Amino acid sequence: MALPLFRPQDDPGPSFIGLLDQVGMGPAEAFVWADKRRADGLPIESPERQLAPHATTLVAVRHRDGVVMAGDRRATSGNLISHRTIEKVFPADRHSGVAISGTAGIAMEMVRLFQMQLEHYEKVEGKALSLDGKANQLSQMLRGHLPLAMQGLGVVPIFAGYDHRQEAGRLFQYDVTGGRYEERDHAATGSGMLHASTVVKLRYREEMSVDDAVDVVVEALFQAADEDSATGGPDPIRGIYPVVATITDEGFQRLGDDLVAERTATLLASLGASTAAGGASS
Repeated sequence: MALPLFRPQDDPGPSFIGLLDQVGMGPAEAFVWADKRRADGLPIESPERQLAPHATTLVAVRHRDGVVMAGDRRATSGNLISHRTIEKVFPADRHSGVAISGTAGIAMEMVRLFQMQLEHYEKVEGKALSLDGKANQLSQMLRGHLPLAMQGLGVVPIFAGYDHRQEAGRLFQYDVTGGRYEERDHAATGSGMLHASTVVKLRYREEMSVDDAVDVVVEALFQAADEDSATGGPDPIRGIYPVVATITDEGFQRLGDDLVAERTATLLASLGASTAAGGASS
């Protein structure tokens, strides 16, 4: 598209709104165009402006043997469900994991690059990068991604791993500028983070077991899905359940869907019994 040229008397000057008016793209023309599209039964947004799929809610909880990470399976494009079974929790290497929220395609590419960098470092140096080094590496990647984040294509991950030097699990939160913040007990991000964090805060206990931590993250994501339309809840009909992974001294391990389905069924039975008891008492 060539730049528009104006006669001196028609020059809009430094006004961007004036420029749009001069080339027929001002607010009035935009409303006329939108009304015509509506009358013809056509979408108002052009394909170039349609939203990219976004991954949503993640939660991570420390326990006495390491960390549990979990994420729902839904990706949304505006008010539409674009994917029902997206993966959001990945191994970074043998003893660490990364979970993604934000623009799905960019986040997945960032995860693959992060995995490759950690593997390359280990091959070159003959040993794995320290957990702090891995967290810093991810922070630098996010900082380099800032120009896209400022255009609305942000990625906000959670990173966690087992630190053999401290013999404990550790977890880190980030922001779109690359800020890295280590959390002591738990972390959440994504559109349903407020509701998920509330559940975790109420259920969290010091030195909880891995089984207790799994129950906490399953309930946190269930309650987040109940309040946030962008977070996908369990879907027994399609066999869709959250991705839940544990990171301990033995390494990163994703729990099987059968086990997560069993924990979800137990949660639903407990919530149903509580609701029935509450109705009977009233």
